[in-house]
Amino acid sequence: MKDKKNILTLVSIIAFIGLMFLLNHVLDSYQLRIFNLCGIYVILGLGLNLINGFTGLFSLGHAGFMAVGAYTSALLTMPKELKQMNFFLKPIVPWLANVEWPFLPALLMAGFMAALAGIIIGAPVLRLKDDYLAIATLGFAEIIRVIFTNTQSLTNGALGLKGLPNFTNIWWAWGIAIISIAFMVLLVKGSYGKAFKAIREDEIAAEAMGINLFKHKLLAFTIGSFMAGVGGALLGHLMGTIDPLMFRFLMTFNIVLIVVLGGIGSITGTVISAVIVTIMMELLRVLDGVMNLGFVTIHGIPGLRMVVFSALLMIVILFYQRGLMGTNEFKWEWIFDLKKKLFKRANQQKAS
Repeated sequence: MKDKKNILTLVSIIAFIGLMFLLNHVLDSYQLRIFNLCGIYVILGLGLNLINGFTGLFSLGHAGFMAVGAYTSALLTMPKELKQMNFFLKPIVPWLANVEWPFLPALLMAGFMAALAGIIIGAPVLRLKDDYLAIATLGFAEIIRVIFTNTQSLTNGALGLKGLPNFTNIWWAWGIAIISIAFMVLLVKGSYGKAFKAIREDEIAAEAMGINLFKHKLLAFTIGSFMAGVGGALLGHLMGTIDPLMFRFLMTFNIVLIVVLGGIGSITGTVISAVIVTIMMELLRVLDGVMNLGFVTIHGIPGLRMVVFSALLMIVILFYQRGLMGTNEFKWEWIFDLKKKLFKRANQQKAS
């Protein structure tokens, strides 16, 4: 059975790689952009789910760590001439003026700087619980955004950075998404994953079992921050421009929405929800503009898509209070069980 599952997993990965080859040639630039955005939101959703879902920490600071990653990667990969064009009000700090790194080292550094910010922020605030922790992390995310807005010579302030190299493609976005999924599966199945879940269920019982609460909370927070930094860097290089207003609370809300809708504590649910939410947000964009139905023209209302999307979300939550997957994960056993049921039913029909 284990060998069969390993073979099916390997075949699935190869099939998905083949699908990416196909989509890379079939989809137009807009559709490919949305598909890449799905992969980025998978990474971001998994990072927040590790903190909120598997460890039970109510964090709302994801957008701040995304900003750290996005600005780090942007400043390290932008050519010297492009930096001079962006920093026309005030020159960039000298130690960054001539720096130009390849994308992979810059991406890793983006994750590292976001993780470092996670350690600095997590060390004092992770002693808080529930709503107090949420407010503290939200406050720190806002502090990061305000700092980036007012450091003109480092981040170009409110003007942001434009003309970022377009490194993010289907292979970077979904390649890192697949690595993130595999990492999360191995982490959750391991001893650290069991410790995270124990903390989520009952901190007092977990501590009585010898689990170091602060160490494991900080570890989960740091890993989630690292993934947020990588996701933010990929998003910046996909959009080609970043500014502090991109990383407001609304960005964190979108990721929280993905986690809650998919199922708090479900890797499978996060992946499914990230794809559905990203695509639906684009499909409903038509509601904000003028809609010509042939027999009648409806003038769109700005923000109507968010109203409709929120209503759809409320309906889903009413009927699936634990999200689409709850805490369940996709398992190959489901296919084997379905095959057995179908085989049994066919035998019963033949016998009758």
